[in-house]
Amino acid sequence: MAPTKNTPLLKHVKPINFLFLWVETTVKELNQFFWVAPELFKEAVTNNLTITGPVHWHYFNFLGDLEKPFTLEISLPVAEVLNDYDGKFHFKRTSEFKCISLVHEGNWLHLSNSYAALMKFVQTEKLQPVAVNRELYLNVDFNFPEANTTEVQMGIA
Repeated sequence: MAPTKNTPLLKHVKPINFLFLWVETTVKELNQFFWVAPELFKEAVTNNLTITGPVHWHYFNFLGDLEKPFTLEISLPVAEVLNDYDGKFHFKRTSEFKCISLVHEGNWLHLSNSYAALMKFVQTEKLQPVAVNRELYLNVDFNFPEANTTEVQMGIA
Protein backbone atom coordinates (compact mmCIF):
# COMPACT_ATOMS: atom_id res chain seq x y z
CA MET A 1 0.00 0.00 0.00
CA ALA A 2 1.41 3.40 -0.98
CA PRO A 3 1.50 6.18 1.60
CA THR A 4 -1.45 8.51 1.96
CA LYS A 5 -0.95 11.75 0.07
CA ASN A 6 -1.05 14.86 2.19
CA THR A 7 0.31 18.37 2.07
CA PRO A 8 3.52 19.24 3.95
CA LEU A 9 3.00 21.69 6.79
CA LEU A 10 5.40 24.23 8.27
CA LYS A 11 5.92 23.55 12.00
CA HIS A 12 7.85 24.96 14.92
CA VAL A 13 8.35 22.07 17.34
CA LYS A 14 8.91 23.36 20.87
CA PRO A 15 11.93 22.09 22.87
CA ILE A 16 11.68 18.47 24.03
CA ASN A 17 13.55 16.45 26.67
CA PHE A 18 14.94 13.17 25.33
CA LEU A 19 16.52 10.01 26.65
CA PHE A 20 18.53 8.83 23.65
CA LEU A 21 21.25 6.72 22.08
CA TRP A 22 23.47 8.19 19.37
CA VAL A 23 25.48 6.25 16.83
CA GLU A 24 27.36 6.84 13.58
CA THR A 25 25.80 4.55 10.96
CA THR A 26 24.65 4.14 7.36
CA VAL A 27 21.24 3.40 5.87
CA LYS A 28 22.23 -0.25 5.30
CA GLU A 29 22.87 -0.67 9.04
CA LEU A 30 19.61 0.84 10.35
CA ASN A 31 17.85 -2.48 10.97
CA GLN A 32 20.41 -3.38 13.65
CA PHE A 33 19.01 -0.64 15.93
CA PHE A 34 15.44 -1.89 16.40
CA TRP A 35 16.46 -3.17 19.86
CA VAL A 36 17.01 0.39 21.12
CA ALA A 37 13.38 1.51 21.51
CA PRO A 38 12.38 -1.22 24.02
CA GLU A 39 15.57 -0.53 25.99
CA LEU A 40 14.81 3.21 26.11
CA PHE A 41 11.34 2.45 27.52
CA LYS A 42 12.85 0.04 30.05
CA GLU A 43 15.43 2.63 31.16
CA ALA A 44 12.75 5.33 31.48
CA VAL A 45 10.57 3.09 33.65
CA THR A 46 13.55 1.99 35.78
CA ASN A 47 14.33 5.68 36.45
CA ASN A 48 10.67 6.60 37.17
CA LEU A 49 10.53 8.95 34.18
CA THR A 50 7.28 10.03 32.61
CA ILE A 51 7.28 9.13 28.91
CA THR A 52 5.78 12.03 26.97
CA GLY A 53 5.63 10.85 23.35
CA PRO A 54 6.51 8.23 20.72
CA VAL A 55 10.00 7.10 19.77
CA HIS A 56 11.85 9.42 17.37
CA TRP A 57 14.74 8.68 15.06
CA HIS A 58 16.76 11.84 14.35
CA TYR A 59 19.09 11.89 11.35
CA PHE A 60 21.96 14.42 11.28
CA ASN A 61 23.92 15.11 8.08
CA PHE A 62 22.17 12.48 6.02
CA LEU A 63 22.07 13.89 2.50
CA GLY A 64 20.69 10.92 0.57
CA ASP A 65 23.93 8.98 0.05
CA LEU A 66 23.12 5.43 1.21
CA GLU A 67 26.81 4.59 1.69
CA LYS A 68 27.92 7.70 3.61
CA PRO A 69 27.87 7.55 7.45
CA PHE A 70 25.66 9.98 9.38
CA THR A 71 24.66 10.48 13.01
CA LEU A 72 21.49 8.77 14.22
CA GLU A 73 19.82 9.53 17.54
CA ILE A 74 17.11 7.13 18.67
CA SER A 75 15.17 9.16 21.18
CA LEU A 76 12.34 8.81 23.68
CA PRO A 77 10.62 12.00 24.88
CA VAL A 78 10.58 12.21 28.68
CA ALA A 79 9.30 14.77 31.19
CA GLU A 80 12.66 15.57 32.77
CA VAL A 81 16.40 15.38 32.22
CA LEU A 82 18.29 13.52 34.94
CA ASN A 83 21.47 15.48 35.60
CA ASP A 84 23.06 12.74 37.73
CA TYR A 85 22.24 9.88 35.29
CA ASP A 86 25.03 7.35 34.75
CA GLY A 87 23.66 4.76 32.33
CA LYS A 88 24.07 3.52 28.76
CA PHE A 89 21.97 6.33 27.24
CA HIS A 90 22.14 10.14 27.28
CA PHE A 91 19.78 13.01 28.09
CA LYS A 92 19.27 16.33 26.36
CA ARG A 93 16.77 19.13 25.87
CA THR A 94 16.50 20.23 22.26
CA SER A 95 16.12 23.72 20.90
CA GLU A 96 13.01 24.70 18.94
CA PHE A 97 12.95 22.74 15.67
CA LYS A 98 11.70 24.53 12.56
CA CYS A 99 10.60 21.98 9.98
CA ILE A 100 8.18 20.92 7.33
CA SER A 101 6.19 17.88 8.27
CA LEU A 102 3.90 15.29 6.79
CA VAL A 103 2.35 12.05 7.99
CA HIS A 104 3.43 8.92 6.15
CA GLU A 105 0.79 6.19 6.23
CA GLY A 106 2.03 2.70 5.39
CA ASN A 107 5.13 0.67 4.79
CA TRP A 108 8.50 2.26 5.50
CA LEU A 109 9.70 0.91 2.16
CA HIS A 110 7.73 3.83 0.69
CA LEU A 111 9.18 6.52 3.01
CA SER A 112 11.26 7.81 0.10
CA ASN A 113 7.98 9.00 -1.49
CA SER A 114 7.26 11.14 1.57
CA TYR A 115 10.78 12.55 1.58
CA ALA A 116 10.41 13.34 -2.15
CA ALA A 117 7.17 15.23 -1.39
CA LEU A 118 8.97 17.20 1.31
CA MET A 119 11.88 18.02 -1.01
CA LYS A 120 9.47 19.17 -3.71
CA PHE A 121 7.78 21.45 -1.16
CA VAL A 122 11.20 22.80 -0.09
CA GLN A 123 12.01 23.65 -3.71
CA THR A 124 8.59 25.12 -4.52
CA GLU A 125 8.57 27.31 -1.40
CA LYS A 126 12.29 28.17 -1.76
CA LEU A 127 13.10 26.88 1.74
CA GLN A 128 16.59 25.94 2.98
CA PRO A 129 16.96 22.41 4.44
CA VAL A 130 19.46 22.00 7.30
CA ALA A 131 20.37 18.26 7.01
CA VAL A 132 18.41 17.30 10.14
CA ASN A 133 15.38 15.04 9.78
CA ARG A 134 13.15 13.41 12.35
CA GLU A 135 10.85 10.41 12.08
CA LEU A 136 8.23 10.04 14.83
CA TYR A 137 6.82 6.52 14.99
CA LEU A 138 3.16 7.11 15.89
CA ASN A 139 2.14 3.51 15.16
CA VAL A 140 4.53 0.66 14.40
CA ASP A 141 3.24 -2.67 13.12
CA PHE A 142 5.95 -5.10 12.04
CA ASN A 143 3.35 -7.75 11.09
CA PHE A 144 1.18 -5.42 8.98
CA PRO A 145 3.47 -2.58 7.81
CA GLU A 146 0.64 -0.95 5.88
CA ALA A 147 -0.69 0.06 9.33
CA ASN A 148 2.43 2.09 10.18
CA THR A 149 1.97 5.79 10.82
CA THR A 150 5.11 7.93 10.82
CA GLU A 151 5.40 11.69 11.04
CA VAL A 152 8.36 12.82 8.94
CA GLN A 153 9.90 16.18 9.83
CA MET A 154 12.52 17.83 7.62
CA GLY A 155 14.50 20.58 9.31
CA ILE A 156 14.66 23.97 7.59
CA ALA A 157 16.52 27.22 8.29
